[in-house]
Amino acid sequence: MNRKKVVGFGDYLLRCNTEGNLRFLQADRFIIGYTGAEANVCVSLAHMGVPSEFVTRLPENPIADCAVSELRRHGIKTDHIVRGGERMGVFYLEKGASQRPSAIVYDRKFTSISEARPEDFDWDNIFRDASFFHLCGITAGLGEQSPEVCLAAMKKAREYGVTVSFDFNYRSKMWTREKAGKVFAQLLPYVDVLTAGAEDIRDFLGVPWDEQETVDGKLTPDGYRHLLKELCDTRPFKAVASTMRENRSASDNSWSGVLYMDGQTYFSRKYEIHLVDRIGGGDSFCAGLLYGLWAGFDAQKTVEYATAASCLKHTIEMDMNLSGVDEVLTLMNEGGSGRISR
Repeated sequence: MNRKKVVGFGDYLLRCNTEGNLRFLQADRFIIGYTGAEANVCVSLAHMGVPSEFVTRLPENPIADCAVSELRRHGIKTDHIVRGGERMGVFYLEKGASQRPSAIVYDRKFTSISEARPEDFDWDNIFRDASFFHLCGITAGLGEQSPEVCLAAMKKAREYGVTVSFDFNYRSKMWTREKAGKVFAQLLPYVDVLTAGAEDIRDFLGVPWDEQETVDGKLTPDGYRHLLKELCDTRPFKAVASTMRENRSASDNSWSGVLYMDGQTYFSRKYEIHLVDRIGGGDSFCAGLLYGLWAGFDAQKTVEYATAASCLKHTIEMDMNLSGVDEVLTLMNEGGSGRISR
């Protein structure tokens, strides 16, 4: 089995959520945690036994110290985290329920990572013993120099033969589609494994949907087959994956995944989930996908594993998936009865 590490690079911020399902107007305190898309992927992989390292830029203060300690508690290597700047980002969350959706307020301008420069990071040493490098569109949109920082890292990963994984993770509250599209066009030539929603593939990559292959505005399985095949026929991705969420309500979703690899499309089983916390669901899917590739699973087992891992994350409070390999494989093989494990 591959023993080289997976490297994640991106923002690392403070999460503040109200207790239970309280609205912001009702809250007089927040529950805090530490999060970030790529950090979540690294933590998930670490709990699956994958050597993982997270790279970011943080201020030199006690809050950032606590944030780094949280990573280390999960077994993440933090040797190349750069210190500088004034602040960490924050996001505030009120969790929805039933017909009321969740709401997020971002406070992530002028953060340490948003002011990072390409020369801040020693990518030669970081990638020397790495097999995969993961980052996402959020990181590319943090600051004026963020696209340049991401591009420099991806180019260096390519030099070292490191497989680059990229999750679109487009956030409309952070930047416009026009600006994001220009940046993504610069980065995608250096991507090997892409995770993107069907809407992202259509809107950013210009691959149209066949309207005859949609139901209620969502692609059918045949629609996904044609979309992903057309994408990979025109771009040299090694693999493209997507999640398929059906929102029954803010409390109940169905969840499945699809992977295009080696000229074939592979679909996972579908899970019906009563949500505990959906934040980080996509990150846990990316982690499961990377685990399957890292461990040498075949394509069908990889997408099944990624979807099952993400299903479990939806049942765990906060952003990080704390499920081990045995738990994920048990869900894959037994379907998840919810019975007590004694």
